Amino acid sequence: MATFISLLTFTDQGIRNVKDSPERLRAFEAMAEKLSVKMKGAYYTVGKYDMIVITEGADDAATAALLKVSALGNVRSETLRAFSAEEMKKIIAKIA
Repeated sequence: MATFISLLTFTDQGIRNVKDSPERLRAFEAMAEKLSVKMKGAYYTVGKYDMIVITEGADDAATAALLKVSALGNVRSETLRAFSAEEMKKIIAKIA
């Protein structure tokens, strides 16, 4: 399973309806689970990004979940593929 860290910012639409954001987050979690993607954590933040969401799943399923939520128009995302130290150790072994 791949881990993804998504940095989210509210769109104009998303910030106008910010009071609905916790419910939208739960709806995303349910939708992601239907795609076999698990939400490992979600945090509201202050600064450049409004939220950080951590998901785990197959590359194509996680990408589909993030595209689906972005298409709703409430957030924009920048998503990073994350690797554990053990995963990175295996990757580095391939370049030696």
